[in-house]
Amino acid sequence: MRRSRLRHLGLAGLLVLGSLTAVGTLPASAADAPTHSPSPEQPASAGLLDAMQRDFGLTRAEAEDRLAAERDATALEPVARRAAGKTFGGSWFDAGSGRLTVAVDSDAPPSTLRAVRATGAEVRTVEYSARQLDAAKARVDRLDAPAGVSSWRVDQSANSVVVDVVEGKRADNDVQNFVKQAREAGPVTVRSVPSAPQTFAAGTVGGDPYYTGNVRCSIGFSVHGGFVTAGHCGRAGASVSGWDRSYIGTFQGSSFPDNDYAWVSVGSGWWTVPVVLGWGTVSDQLVRGSNVAPVGASICRSGSTTHWHCGTVLAHNETVNYSDGAVVHQLTKTSVCAEGGDSGGSFISGDQAQGVTSGGWGNCSSGGETWFQPVNEILNRYGLTLHTA
Repeated sequence: MRRSRLRHLGLAGLLVLGSLTAVGTLPASAADAPTHSPSPEQPASAGLLDAMQRDFGLTRAEAEDRLAAERDATALEPVARRAAGKTFGGSWFDAGSGRLTVAVDSDAPPSTLRAVRATGAEVRTVEYSARQLDAAKARVDRLDAPAGVSSWRVDQSANSVVVDVVEGKRADNDVQNFVKQAREAGPVTVRSVPSAPQTFAAGTVGGDPYYTGNVRCSIGFSVHGGFVTAGHCGRAGASVSGWDRSYIGTFQGSSFPDNDYAWVSVGSGWWTVPVVLGWGTVSDQLVRGSNVAPVGASICRSGSTTHWHCGTVLAHNETVNYSDGAVVHQLTKTSVCAEGGDSGGSFISGDQAQGVTSGGWGNCSSGGETWFQPVNEILNRYGLTLHTA
């Protein structure tokens, strides 16, 4: 039964229920170690181009040009970062110009500015280096966040640590106290968001891809021996069943809160393939690596509830304070929507795996924002190898 359904879906192995994500700059602790190089000779699938046309309002040629520009920016980012050295202030992809912008400390000597420009990147001088901003965020991480504070991250294009506060909560005493302490930690900007983020697990619904107890989540990416997913979906030792309620395997490792990642070993007739399910909206997508795309790049997500949706990478290394009080670090923020049951599903950019869905706010009717746990951090934490085509 399992094999016949997989053939029907066009997969040769375990369903990888995720989506396309953009590649971004991982925090140092997440180890910028892609598992495979991108394949520029591989054209983008028709389904991916269709999804980008639909969600970004692009023509086919514009979608192809954007993907090519994002691949170039992804390859350029580490080169430009090395050229900037200690003066590096961050980087992001500008969809308007189709180029990578690199921020450089205003104290950088002219020779450094010339070296960064020589890589082909746009250069912007800023007051604070990336190290200073990261240090300020680390100090904010040590504060106790009240419920009205939803998240905080380094916004490299703003050259500031940005703290998001839920609308209507900014006047609360505990929120004001948090903001005051955050501003003492370094350059901080406060912004309002519509609602508090929450994780996207869901109660049991028939026909969905995997369950643990009465919780339904989505498979992220296949690894050799199993798959990776969100940590809030199950604890180590918990049994996992598939869409047909047959036994898949067991959670071998899980971390939540602080992190939101887990991996599940598979057996009993289930097997793995380097595929992200397109749900009929786009063709099923092959996974060829895990290179990280910059802020501003396009990204898509696939999950068992809302299936396939695209958006943009908004920030890396963001700390999120979920509505239940669980604080999770080093997440990547996107403008992609998601809903309950999408937790654990794949984010992918082109053919490069990015991460597994953690949580967010909003829905796919009115819109929202979603965070994911970078996949390279999960692979490094558990010593796993991504299954690639």
